[in-house]
Amino acid sequence: MTQTNRRTVLGGLAAAAAAPLAPLGASERPFSFLVVGDWGRDGAQHQRDVADAMGRAAADAGARFILSVGDNFYEDGIQSVEDAQWRTSFEAIYTAPSLQVPWFVALGNHDYRGNPQAQIDYAARSGRWRMPRRYYPLSGATFGVPQLDVFVIDTSPLVHKYREKVDAQIAHNVAGQDADAQLAWLDRSLAASTAPIKMVVGHHTLRSGGSGHGETPEIVERVLPLLKRHRVALYINGHDHDLQHIRADGLDYLCCGAGSEVRPVKAVAGTQFCVARSGFALLHLAGGQLAAEFHDYTGQRLYAAQLRRGA
Repeated sequence: MTQTNRRTVLGGLAAAAAAPLAPLGASERPFSFLVVGDWGRDGAQHQRDVADAMGRAAADAGARFILSVGDNFYEDGIQSVEDAQWRTSFEAIYTAPSLQVPWFVALGNHDYRGNPQAQIDYAARSGRWRMPRRYYPLSGATFGVPQLDVFVIDTSPLVHKYREKVDAQIAHNVAGQDADAQLAWLDRSLAASTAPIKMVVGHHTLRSGGSGHGETPEIVERVLPLLKRHRVALYINGHDHDLQHIRADGLDYLCCGAGSEVRPVKAVAGTQFCVARSGFALLHLAGGQLAAEFHDYTGQRLYAAQLRRGA
């Protein structure tokens, strides 16, 4: 398996429409959305280039929303809703009209180095930043696609090492979070979902060949059993700064942590594609089938694949 394998640059996949949304008719284009992670660097290290490429892809696809998989602001998160990084790393970077759609956001470990609550509070000021809580559901029926339910989780409180750094801000911030309650919520929510395609979004890796982190043991131990029990089709993460598609454990994994800086990555068991190149993912849902593409910071499509349907 090479970093850019024979599946690279497969045939074109069609595009999408807007949010919150009316149900799609049979003649309408597929429902599409973008995924990006590990991005907030004041435009540096290809962040602005990725943003520009996202704008073009979102316009072409009619993307309905954007998922951010965490580490939204480097190195130490956001301090308040007045923090200058809201402008320098977000508002002044993702300026394309096609990116003025809802951004549904997860928290990453670097966000926990600052004030995570400020990212929740900013939603009241922003027309597009959406983070109602630290973990939350996106019912597909509310944006016109009852075939898909999305569950955004908050993975940093699940990772033991952050709680052990007793003098660090990240330890202070995770200390008040109840990991067991979150996992119980995820279990109940997945069980209650009747969508044939269930997708879980979190910052930390589950399966990964990234050199920065690789697999996160706590996520493998505590989250994977829930994904398997409830026949989740797809887990999307960041944390490792690369683009990966892995097929293992009866589900698909997409790593989309290449919103700015990248690090080396290698193939592991189940790897379908991996590359250390700044970029993002574009997903399409049509006819009950989910498909994914990776695009780099120049806008080139690197890879496309049909994903498993799930339950």
